[in-house]
Amino acid sequence: MSSRQLNVISHCEKSPWFSCTWNDKAFYGEYAGRLVLLSMGKDPVEEYWALRKSVGLFDVPERPLEIRGQDAVRFINHLFTRPIDKLRVGRGSYGLLCHQGGGMVCDGILFKLAEDRFWYVHADADVYLWLVAHAHDYAVEIHDPRSWVLQVQGPESMAVLARACDGGAPEEFKYFDAFQGRMGGQEVLVSRTGWSAELGFEVYNMDADVDGPALWDHLIAAGAEFGMAGCSQLSMNIRRIEGGILNYRTDMDWNTTPYDMGLGMFVDLDSHDFIGRDALKNASRETRFTGFKCEGRSLRYGATVMSAGKPVGRVTAYEISPYLQCGVGFVLFDSAEAMQSDGLVIADRDGVDCPIELVELPFYDAAKNIPRGLPATDGVPD
Repeated sequence: MSSRQLNVISHCEKSPWFSCTWNDKAFYGEYAGRLVLLSMGKDPVEEYWALRKSVGLFDVPERPLEIRGQDAVRFINHLFTRPIDKLRVGRGSYGLLCHQGGGMVCDGILFKLAEDRFWYVHADADVYLWLVAHAHDYAVEIHDPRSWVLQVQGPESMAVLARACDGGAPEEFKYFDAFQGRMGGQEVLVSRTGWSAELGFEVYNMDADVDGPALWDHLIAAGAEFGMAGCSQLSMNIRRIEGGILNYRTDMDWNTTPYDMGLGMFVDLDSHDFIGRDALKNASRETRFTGFKCEGRSLRYGATVMSAGKPVGRVTAYEISPYLQCGVGFVLFDSAEAMQSDGLVIADRDGVDCPIELVELPFYDAAKNIPRGLPATDGVPD
């Protein structure tokens, strides 16, 4: 293992189930100050097909923060680009934070646990300081519950859930629902969400002193009938690209607006005031982000997209899709006009130009039926 890997492992927070996934072939990265398991040393294509055809267990680093108090709803409405007045207890909602200039501070999922208690599960950004900095006029507390998340994803995931929940799963558990329960005697929050564009659920420990190995083993036992095993971020990353799921920092960041990224449907300029609203009212509504296909070559993240010898954008994500049998990725263009450029190419790792074809996201299952447990609108694995 390289000195860089050892440095990453030594200074990042480790998940409660780190000992269950560690091996001398594992490869790690850093995400929001936490250690993220990029690879367990297994074939990511095999893991990908397990995710698509059966079920996989993923150790992921997203960080929940708790917002509670009598002004919680008013405070959240001040920060988020959509109001949450109608969000019911036991439901989650995709939420964007923007700064005064209209760029994105972060994205994540907001869960309503009680009338005055919410969890915001956010991506790689210092959201805690952002929330605290804007909480001075509100009767709210910002709290780090020291919670970590496991994702169980794949078509057999609901069967695993039924076995994993003490007393069985709820009779009705819809997409973006959440409930507090117990697994193996430990208190957890379970949400019908994930980062894979597949059917699945997430498990958050409610007790900071969770017995991580026991919870991991409990889930593995619940999925034993389906051959469930630990899987890596590399395999999930392929699937999230196919599903058109964006990643904060790599695909979007402080300098991109929701409109740049095609996320305008998550902005409500009319019903409430929020940080960044004035800037977004005057911002361009045109998208400058899209997917692309190409030959299955080796391309670098951050590679320049060229047209007629001029740079017009950059690659923000790229993998070779085992299902589509081609390269798939995302491009952030320098402008909306640049998306109309002809003859788009990207130099591969050997310096040879690779022509690309722009593709509307997602690459298949346009109605996103798969994570809802419905038949795919198009494209299913053999």
